[in-house]
Amino acid sequence: MRERIVRAVAGTIVLASVILTYTVSINWLWLGVFVGLNLLQSSFTKFCPLEKILDAAGVKK
Repeated sequence: MRERIVRAVAGTIVLASVILTYTVSINWLWLGVFVGLNLLQSSFTKFCPLEKILDAAGVKK
């Protein structure tokens, strides 16, 4: 369940970044870059800040 939540949140933020880049400012592209880098580092370190937040919220694994 948590893995689906993490993927859904990451995808939503990336899509929002693309939309904001197109409609507001090119600087919103950095949000998508941040999410991508966070996903990449979490694949190596197995540390994801969103998972810690979901733990604190009581979401089951």
